[in-house]
Amino acid sequence: MFEKQSVIRFFDSLAPGWDEAQILDHDVIERILDNAVVSAGNTVLDVASGTGVLVPWYLERKVSSVTAVDISPEMVNIGVKNHPEPEVKFICGDIETLSFDRKFDRVIVFNSFPHFAEPEGLIRRLSELMNPGGMLTIAHSMSREELDQHHAGAAHKVSVRLMPAEELSGIVGKYLEVKTTFDNNDMYQVIAVKRS
Repeated sequence: MFEKQSVIRFFDSLAPGWDEAQILDHDVIERILDNAVVSAGNTVLDVASGTGVLVPWYLERKVSSVTAVDISPEMVNIGVKNHPEPEVKFICGDIETLSFDRKFDRVIVFNSFPHFAEPEGLIRRLSELMNPGGMLTIAHSMSREELDQHHAGAAHKVSVRLMPAEELSGIVGKYLEVKTTFDNNDMYQVIAVKRS
């Protein structure tokens, strides 16, 4: 298990070179967002957003707003500089304890789920932040095996192994209706809907 302060220090240290280090598979990201039905008019909550790597994709899809939340002040500082668009708001804080004055149509946890030490607590909290009919997606733009290899280095101190999508679906299903899962060589994704 790891503490949130360790996560903050780890990602603060990586923030200056974060954007340059990203290797993003555009086709896989488009597929992830298509599966999550991210579309015009949506309000999006981007959880553990980092510097906002997905923000350009959201804006291209004409969402009405993006609320990007990250626990790392340095990541958020860069995100704010990178994305001055009026429909984008960055918040530095712990998604599990932050209060919001609204709920969201789409909640996206992209390439960050293993950095939450208590997955069920996170999912329960995110389900509370969704509008009826809203969708949660937990996704990675690589396979579980690749991700575990990636996290075997310095990140092993601030991450847990990514559970099989079927196992995660069992947890998500306690709070939301699981719609689809993908757990293959290209990507990992669990999508769930909040019924009214």
